Amino acid sequence: EDEIILFEKEMKEFWTKLKNIYGTEQISQTLALKDSCKESIKVLSEKWSKKLKEGDLMIDKIQEYSNEILQQSQRISENQEHLTEIKSNLSQEEEQKKDLTDSIQELKEELMKKKEIISSKNKATKERLERLCKSKELFEERLGLEIRRIHNEQLQFIFRYIDHKDPDKPYMFTLSINEQGDYEVTSCTPPLDCIAEFQLKVRETNNFSAFVANIRKAFTALSYK
Repeated sequence: EDEIILFEKEMKEFWTKLKNIYGTEQISQTLALKDSCKESIKVLSEKWSKKLKEGDLMIDKIQEYSNEILQQSQRISENQEHLTEIKSNLSQEEEQKKDLTDSIQELKEELMKKKEIISSKNKATKERLERLCKSKELFEERLGLEIRRIHNEQLQFIFRYIDHKDPDKPYMFTLSINEQGDYEVTSCTPPLDCIAEFQLKVRETNNFSAFVANIRKAFTALSYK
């Protein structure tokens, strides 16, 4: 627009000089040429003005597209970072899952071993109790002993015919097999000071008959005091 104004100014100056030099006819011709030139300039100005506006719109559109592309690039970058974080979390979860699976398997194996040990101990305990029960008649006949099975798989041994003043007076102790598979006296009536010694000895020798006989002897000795 500045160039157009400058051009019109120069045209006016040129027209003034031309009037001073040439006549009316030439001026009329020149005037017609001037109007034609002005019309051409006007058309050209409108055309280029429109082009400039279209160019401005195009620049704005390009800037808008550039901003949108930049935003999309930022979102893509953020999504990539989020995806990387998700992959990392998934990897950690897979490791934790594997560790948990291994721990569960170890616990299962340990549980199976404990079950086998418990089963083996229960079997041994049952066999011992069966042997004790098979010996019941022998003990009752020779030692005046009564054996009862009471709660918690314990055996109660009741001696009679010990106190000559009162043959029916009971002398008793209760026996169980502990978690280690050893004999353990849980009660004794009347109490014997030597019961711990007898218990230790039967664990060492596994001679149960001698153990019962020794307890009866200790009860007998106690009855004479």
